[in-house]
Amino acid sequence: MSKWEKKFGKYAISNLTFILIGCYVAGYLLSWIAPSVMKYLTLDPYAILHGQVWRLVTWVISPPSSFDLFTIIMLLFYLSLGTTLERVWGTWQYNVYIFTGILLTVVASFVCMGVFYLVYGPAASSAMKNLCSIGAGLFSTYFINMSIFLAYAATFPNAEVLLMFVIPIKVKYLGVVYGAMLVYQGVEYFRAGSSLFGVYWFGVAAIAASLLNFLIFWLRSRSHMHLNPKQVRRKMEFRQDIKRNPNPKITKHKCAVCGRSEEDDPTLEFRFCSKCNGNYEYCQYHLFTHQHRT
Repeated sequence: MSKWEKKFGKYAISNLTFILIGCYVAGYLLSWIAPSVMKYLTLDPYAILHGQVWRLVTWVISPPSSFDLFTIIMLLFYLSLGTTLERVWGTWQYNVYIFTGILLTVVASFVCMGVFYLVYGPAASSAMKNLCSIGAGLFSTYFINMSIFLAYAATFPNAEVLLMFVIPIKVKYLGVVYGAMLVYQGVEYFRAGSSLFGVYWFGVAAIAASLLNFLIFWLRSRSHMHLNPKQVRRKMEFRQDIKRNPNPKITKHKCAVCGRSEEDDPTLEFRFCSKCNGNYEYCQYHLFTHQHRT
């Protein structure tokens, strides 16, 4: 992943959460102004295979629910979480997480249609077309936002939020509740799909894609989780000091164990240790083998 970041990191989209929220707003506006147009923008795999390829992108503006005060509060909440994750992970890593979730959702829709094809056969193409058209309404970025919260809870498990604006609660407990809600909703979709010709199985696919995206993140980044606000602030201040340094001869990265820098070996990769107390950076050979400094 670090090699990909060196090559393509400059193309990462900054403030991606603002763009996602903007897609929500555009979806709500369009549903009010021209609701008949929305059905041509959803993630319908059958329609995509028949030429409507723009749906691969336009489905992200599909609003997940009706617009009310609670929706505004939740959008602002996810905006705060996403912005924080982008600052902590970096723009590239955050982009990878969001676009992986989007890609997995698209793949899940085609897998779901493939299952229908195996069940009903090619002779039922008309029924499959209707199923995909109805089931496409269950795909939105709602579940991607849910995965953002799960990632935030895994990264800052001991951070606190005010439940109902009054009760302080650690996000790790809310993360467990959110995960249980997703699983429960997936089971309900599966049960409903069994009795409604599989329409709600699209919802199962959307939830599975969201949970799979979080699982990939967990397996890849679990050793760098459990950051606390002080560690995040130290890292941000260290990066800002490096950017303000006008002297190009001073190295930007140096291993706290072996002392090697990018000048000694340009292929070395450096990372901060979240468990060390201070701005200690380690090369790839000592990141997981050094003694933590407290």
